[in-house]
Amino acid sequence: MSNVKDSAVQEKLKQSGEIPRHVAIIMDGNGRWAKSKGYSRVFGHNEGVNSARDIIESSAQIGIKFLTLYTFSTENWKRPKSEVSVLMSLLIKVLGDETDRLHKENIRITASGDLTSLPPKVMQVLTDGMEKTKSNDKMTLNIAISYSGRWDILNAMKNVYKDVSSGKLDIESITEDNFGMYLATKDIPDPDLLIRTGGDYRISNFLLWQIAYSEIYIDRIFWPDFKRNNLYDAISEFQKRERRYGMTSEQIIKS
Repeated sequence: MSNVKDSAVQEKLKQSGEIPRHVAIIMDGNGRWAKSKGYSRVFGHNEGVNSARDIIESSAQIGIKFLTLYTFSTENWKRPKSEVSVLMSLLIKVLGDETDRLHKENIRITASGDLTSLPPKVMQVLTDGMEKTKSNDKMTLNIAISYSGRWDILNAMKNVYKDVSSGKLDIESITEDNFGMYLATKDIPDPDLLIRTGGDYRISNFLLWQIAYSEIYIDRIFWPDFKRNNLYDAISEFQKRERRYGMTSEQIIKS
């Protein structure tokens, strides 16, 4: 897509309706994409990086303020050790290569997940990236790594228990809002739009608390083929949805 045409599409979307403030993406299908073409799963993961780069860039350009990419789940540790090793090496390379570019584009890097489980080299390059970009404010790129929704809620409950036990928190004062402050995404608003590639109709233990009222968009294409025009299609569909949050259409209109 040419820069002129892309800018025109972006401008049309901005004029057509609300741009979701936070988009979360389950980047599924790297392995299946590679297999369908006779390549190794590793090749698919490498190609997936190109899609991530394009989506990050176009998200920032169109005005999305928070983008969460489901990079590696707690369940992914169960994959063959050889594949996990390759994925960790790829993360180190990508974060090392991309941090300067993201910093130049005024994009902040954050991470959500059980970061203590990461190999030291991954943690170091991730920490370096977060430190370097911490003051950027055009868009926040949140990397969900060694993350699962159940882990997040369980971890939050443990921390709530600690604060209640120490007298720091009154159990009767716990609300949905302050419980959210114990989640791994405490500094990020809940997703407006959840995108899943690869065609599967499940949420794969991703942001279970946070997506209670997110709009869900499923694309059948595999992640390596998902590019900015596919993101624009998802946003266009989002703009057609009526978000009622349990209320009626009439109540929404009145408010």
